Amino acid sequence: MTREDKIKNTYLGAHVSIQGGVSNVFKNATAIGANGFGMFVKNQRRWDAKPYTENEILEFKDSMRRYKFKPEQILPHDGYLINLGSPDDEKREKSLNAFVDEMERVNQLGLIYLNTHPGSHLKEISEEKCIELIADSINKAHKLVPNVIIVLENTAGQGSNMGYKFEHLRDIINLIEDKERIAVCLDTCHTVAAGYPLSSEEEYNETMTAFGEIVGFKYLKGVHLNDSMFGVGSKKDRHHSIGEGTLGMDFFKRFMNDDRFRGIPIVMETIDETIWKKEIELLISLID
Repeated sequence: MTREDKIKNTYLGAHVSIQGGVSNVFKNATAIGANGFGMFVKNQRRWDAKPYTENEILEFKDSMRRYKFKPEQILPHDGYLINLGSPDDEKREKSLNAFVDEMERVNQLGLIYLNTHPGSHLKEISEEKCIELIADSINKAHKLVPNVIIVLENTAGQGSNMGYKFEHLRDIINLIEDKERIAVCLDTCHTVAAGYPLSSEEEYNETMTAFGEIVGFKYLKGVHLNDSMFGVGSKKDRHHSIGEGTLGMDFFKRFMNDDRFRGIPIVMETIDETIWKKEIELLISLID
């Protein structure tokens, strides 16, 4: 693969705003030189939102064509209130309803992924029980909304959130009935915070081998590419700008030349959006 082909197949960008209308994401992504991006499909801090109008849906699809993006380059993220593993039946049902609404929005826009944090046991049930509840919620959601692939994100290990071990992701996937519609997003800050080192070549290879053996790269459909303010095993979800945190530029060089990450959205959630364009240019320059 030539360097030009590698760059073309590296869907790199940031999590861009939907302010002013969901179709604005394409303009916002293009402004920072992105050819992949993340987005919300509604206000991420509220349970409810007005349904899309037919015009909003048509405008989004038209913008996707005009700006020459494919669904495979876009990684929508669900709202922060959702907890598919809640030990409280009523709260879990509310979360499932909100999750289904977000899946429907993704489907209406002609997109294919919905990134989610797996869920939290709130220290009221076991991790095993929480995994069962998460999988059950996803199986129910799959039956209610077609097409959309649920992308489980690994977490930093803070609080009672599930997904900080690769085994959690594996065990949820094992309980999903439709394996074609379940996938994983690897967040590099979360990976390090949860205790998986990435900085040296040996650490990088060991962690990636573990991910491949426990979860499987066939399930990888997205990346959140973030530096980390804190080191290995900190359990602190604190992102940093590229090269400014504990990961080191050698890690980013190694990552950008790893062909296992071509053809999936690589989304920065770094802390200074005013330098996203420069960060994208920097990352692209690392490709050999």
